[in-house]
Amino acid sequence: MSSALTRLLERLPLKKQTAQSGIRVFSNQEQQQQEIEDDEEFRVLSLRTVKQQFQKRQQVRRDPITPPRTGRMAVDQDWTAVWPGPRSFHPASVPLPLRQGFTERGAAAPSKFANAELMKIPNFLHLTPPAIRQQCEAIKKFCTPWPKGLETEAKWQRHFPLEVTTTDYCQSLPTIRNPEARRVTISLKLSDLEFDAHARDKFLRLVGDRYDKDTDLVTFVTDRCPQKKQNYDYALYLLTACYHESFVTEPWEATKSEADMEVYLFERNQSKLSAEEILNWNAKEGAPKVVPSKSFADCVEQLINEGENEYNLGKYKEEVKKMLNIA
Repeated sequence: MSSALTRLLERLPLKKQTAQSGIRVFSNQEQQQQEIEDDEEFRVLSLRTVKQQFQKRQQVRRDPITPPRTGRMAVDQDWTAVWPGPRSFHPASVPLPLRQGFTERGAAAPSKFANAELMKIPNFLHLTPPAIRQQCEAIKKFCTPWPKGLETEAKWQRHFPLEVTTTDYCQSLPTIRNPEARRVTISLKLSDLEFDAHARDKFLRLVGDRYDKDTDLVTFVTDRCPQKKQNYDYALYLLTACYHESFVTEPWEATKSEADMEVYLFERNQSKLSAEEILNWNAKEGAPKVVPSKSFADCVEQLINEGENEYNLGKYKEEVKKMLNIA
């Protein structure tokens, strides 16, 4: 009996220890599961505690929208006071039902309110006829009377035959100077210069392609110098040098033969001698010598220089019949 009781008591602590160890293992599993759940939660790093202050949002007081200015404009209002200078389009200041913009077929174009197409393009509302008239009246006191004798364009060209053309550029760059602004162009008609036959021929050879035969204009374009004033002086120098050089006759020019002539001249050709022989054939001795007319000489020069065509041949035929008195 005693021995059986002793064995029972020896077994009880073992079962208790086993039960305690089983309980400890179960508690460790719950702790690990709780730690995993805590790790999944987003934690906020708060370096300093801030008291949450709940303030009532202030309501913004907005003034009522006023009607457009165009509804209060008078019919006879001074427009220069409304739009005195260049500015972007403002729909509330322009009393015009303007529309602009792309729409589908059949639909009306967008109105002027909140229309970006009207605001991004330049306008000339500040250059109305009344505004221009008012500005002209303001600057009239700085103007001088128009010179007498220059009422027509023909008189301008007679007194001022030289035309000077320059260009100024307005740009938004770090420098206000544009390299293209240095270019100067001067032009004048060749008929405004006094030449003889030799000087005219030499002047045309000197200027070359700068002479336009259709308009009779001689044009000099200069842009070699850095300043506009320097190029203007250089252009006048070129014109002056070519003009005075054309009157200079070099010694070698006297040896110029007929083959070296660039145009046909009636006075220096055999055709003049042939015409004189025909006109003075069978003439009495001591009779005055008959020379061809100037119209005949011009006709022959035009026929040879311009080439044979229906007009030149017909004109030459009439001059020959007139010279020979053939009806």
